[in-house]
Amino acid sequence: MSEIPETASDVVWQSSPPGSIYDYIKVASFSIGHDGLVEQWSDRAVELFGITADEARGKDPVEVFMPAELRPRGRRRLAEILDGKEWTGLVPFRMPGGSRAHGLAEIYVMPSETAQGEQGALCIVVDVRALRRIETDLAASQAIFGQSPFGFLLFGTDLTVQRANQRFATVFGGAAEEHRGRTVHDYLSRPEAERMNAALRRVLETGDPVTDLQIVGTAPGSTDRRHWSINLYRVHGGSGRPVGVAGVGTDVTRRHIAAREAANARRNLALLNEASARIGNSLDLETTARELLDVAVPGFCDLASVDLYQGLLTGDEAPPGQWGSARSEGFGGGSAELRRVAFASAVSDAPLMTTPGCAPEGRAPTAVGEVHRYPFNSPCAGALRTAAVRSIPGEDGSLVQSTLAVPMVAHDTVVGLVQFSRTKGSEPFGERDRALAVELAARAAVCIDNARLYRREHERALILQRSLLPPGDPEAAGLDIACRYLPGTTATEVGGDWFDVIELPGHRTALVVGDVMGRGLRAAVAMGELRTAVRTLALLDLEPAEVLSALDEIARGLGSPAKGGRTSGGAQVPSRVAHTSRDADLSEVYLATCVYAVYDPVTRRCTFANAGHLPPVLVEPGEEALLLDVPPGMPLGVGGEPFEEVEVEVPEGSLLALYTDGLVESRDHPLDEGLRAFRAALADPVRPLEDVCDHVLGALDTRHGEDDIALLMARIQGLPTEAVGDWRLSREPRSVGRARELARAQLTAWGLEALVDTVELLVSELVTNALRYGEGEIRLRLLRDRTLVCEVWDAGLVQPRRRRARDTDEGGRGLQLVGLLSAAWGSRRTPRGKTVWFELPLPDGEGSAEPTVEQLLSMF
Repeated sequence: MSEIPETASDVVWQSSPPGSIYDYIKVASFSIGHDGLVEQWSDRAVELFGITADEARGKDPVEVFMPAELRPRGRRRLAEILDGKEWTGLVPFRMPGGSRAHGLAEIYVMPSETAQGEQGALCIVVDVRALRRIETDLAASQAIFGQSPFGFLLFGTDLTVQRANQRFATVFGGAAEEHRGRTVHDYLSRPEAERMNAALRRVLETGDPVTDLQIVGTAPGSTDRRHWSINLYRVHGGSGRPVGVAGVGTDVTRRHIAAREAANARRNLALLNEASARIGNSLDLETTARELLDVAVPGFCDLASVDLYQGLLTGDEAPPGQWGSARSEGFGGGSAELRRVAFASAVSDAPLMTTPGCAPEGRAPTAVGEVHRYPFNSPCAGALRTAAVRSIPGEDGSLVQSTLAVPMVAHDTVVGLVQFSRTKGSEPFGERDRALAVELAARAAVCIDNARLYRREHERALILQRSLLPPGDPEAAGLDIACRYLPGTTATEVGGDWFDVIELPGHRTALVVGDVMGRGLRAAVAMGELRTAVRTLALLDLEPAEVLSALDEIARGLGSPAKGGRTSGGAQVPSRVAHTSRDADLSEVYLATCVYAVYDPVTRRCTFANAGHLPPVLVEPGEEALLLDVPPGMPLGVGGEPFEEVEVEVPEGSLLALYTDGLVESRDHPLDEGLRAFRAALADPVRPLEDVCDHVLGALDTRHGEDDIALLMARIQGLPTEAVGDWRLSREPRSVGRARELARAQLTAWGLEALVDTVELLVSELVTNALRYGEGEIRLRLLRDRTLVCEVWDAGLVQPRRRRARDTDEGGRGLQLVGLLSAAWGSRRTPRGKTVWFELPLPDGEGSAEPTVEQLLSMF
C-alpha cells in the first residue's frame, strides 16, 4: 500500500499508485433504479460477475445474480433498500460461465435519489474471495519470512534493507527491525559489498534472478571466514511494477570445507594412481627414486629429495637390521651413511634443500650423488631410527614452510628417507597429506627393495636355461610359428628368458614369453619352475589372467622353505621357526615378467594378459607394426595387483611377435628407440617366417651378449570355415540322434568315414551326459586340423568325473568309453558353463592303438 502523504504538497495524482490495496482488491459498483432494476453497471462489475453492461441494465439483480433458493429473501431486502434503508452484508452470487459454483460478495448498499425525486440505490461490491486470498497470502508470507531457517532480506529500490527476518538478525546481531535502512556495506568488506550491490542493481534493472552468488565474510564478533550462497530475485507489486529485491542467504561454509577436503582426497587418489603407473617401471634404484619425485613434485609438494643407505647402493650383504631395520635403531643409530640419489623442485631457481636441524652447523646443502650423515639427534635421524614420520617446521626467513621426513620402509626394512617440503604460501600439510606421504614412500621403497633383490640374484648366476627351453620347432593349429633364443655370454651370465608354445583343447594355442628378473642359476631355476607351472596351468584351461595370478603366487613362493612361519600357500607352521622362515622368504624373492596369449583359430581372436612384460607387436596385412595396448600389470612375485585381459581380433595373414627386452633394450639407446627399430624391421611380414626372424635379429642393434634374447613369432592362418562344424541342439531326448546324424554327415563330407562309428558313439555319450547332468542349450562342434576335435557345450557348471561302474550298474561307463576310444579327452570352464571334448587322430596320422577286448571288458 502506498504511503499516506503528510501535506497537500505531497499529494501525487497517478492512475495506479504502486503498492495500493486496489491493485489486489477489485471493487465494483452498480446502481438500482426506483423500479428495482439495474440502471448503471461499472467495468469492474463486468470483471467480477462476468456480465456486460448491456446484459445487466434493466434486469432484476436478484433474479440475475442470486441462487434460486435465496431469491425470496433477496427481494425482501431489495424492497427495504428502495424504502430508504442502508444495508451491508455478505451475499452469495452465481459465478460467471453458467457453472453451479457460487461466489461470495460483500455488498454495501446506500439509498439514493434520482433527479426526478425517485428512490434508488448505489451498490458497492467487494469479492470476499480476494480478501480471503490476501489474508492467506499475508499469513503465508509472514510464516515463510519469519520462520525461514535461511537469512531473508528485502531490499527497496534504493538498495537499502526494508525488512530482515529473525534468522538474519541472529547471525548479524540485534533485532530484526534494527536492520531496516542498512546497506550491504554494513555487513561485508568493500570488495564483497560492491559485488553484492552490482548483483542487486542487475536484478532490479533486468528482472533476471541471480542464484548461488558466493559471498565471503565474517560475522560480528568472529574472525572465522564464512561462505554464504545468495539467491536474489526481483519483487513486484500488484500492478506488476518492481518494488524491490528479495535475497535469501545460506551458510555454506561446511559445504566449502567438505568440498575442499573432497578435492584434496581426489588429488591424493589421483597421485596414488599415478604412482602405481609410474613408480617401479625400472629395477634401478636411482631411477625409482626419480620416479617418486616426478610424481610428488609439484602435485604434492614444492621441494623433495630422496636419500638411500650407502650400503644398499653398494650391494652390501649385511642383514637388514645392520643398515636400517624398522624394528631396531639401525646401523649408526639412524645416522649411517646415506647418498642423496634424487632432488626435485617446482620453484624456479630454488636452492638445494636443507632441513632445519638435519645438517651440521655451517655445512652446505647436500647435492645429488653426495654421501652424508644426519646428526644423531636430528629429526631426520630420528625418523630413520623409529621408522616414523617427522613433521619439521621451516625456519624464519626460509623459503620452506614445513617438511615431512618420511622413512622408506619395505618388508619391515628402512631403505632410506624421502623429504617432502612445501614453501610459504602453500597449504600446510594435513593428516591426509601425512598418510599420502607414507604411502608414496612405501610404494617406492618396495620397488627399491625389489631392485636390491634383483641385484643380488644377478651376482649369483650360473648357466642352466638352454636345457629348460622347449626342443625342436613347435607346431600349432592355425599358426605358422618360428622362434629364436640367444643366451647371454658367460661374462654376463644367463638370464631367465623363456618362451613356450602349448597346445590347448579345441585346437587353441597358448603362446608364452617370460623373463625372470636376474641372471644365473637362480634365474634359470626360477624360469624352469615357472615354465613348468605355466604348462600345468595351461592344461587346466584357465583364462590368461587366472594363469598369471596363479603364477604370481607361485613366483612369490619359489624357493621359500616350509620350515616355519607361513608358507606361500598360507598354511600356519610352528612359531619357533617363524623368524627364520621370514628371513629366508626375504632372501628368496623371485620377480618375473610374462606375456600369456591364447589364440583360437576358429574365431581368429587372441586373448592377452601381461605381467609387467613388454607389449606384443601385431602386424596386419598392409599395415604398420602396432604395439598392442595390453595393460602391463605388476611383475610376477610382487603380488597384490590383479591382472587384466585384452581380446584382439587378428585378421588372416597377420604377424604376431612376442619377445624379451634383450631384443629392444640396450645401454646405448632408450627402450622407445629399440621398439621403433623393432617395428620397422617387421615392415615386410609377407616373406617366410624364418626369414623374418633372421631379418629382425640382423637389423636390430641387440648388443648380443648383454642380455638373453627370446623371440617368438606366429603368422595367423586360422581354421578354414569348411573345417568347422557347429550346431545347437535343443534340450530333448531326440537331440542325441540328431547329434549322431550331424556328426556322420560332417565326417562324410570331410572324407573321414573311418571315424564315423567311433565319433557317433562318443558324441552320443557326451550329448546324453549333457542332457542328464547339464543345463541350458547344448552345442556340438567338430574341428578338423591335424587331428579331429569334438566339443559338447552346455550351461551346467558341474564338471564330469570319470568313475568305475559296478558290475550291477546299467550305466556309468560313458566316460570310460571316451577315455578308451579317444586319444585325449577332458573338460573346461566357459563363461556360460562348461565344454567336454575329445580328440581323435586322423586316419592317415599316427594315432593310438584300438582298445583291446580286455580293455573293453574291464569296464564291465
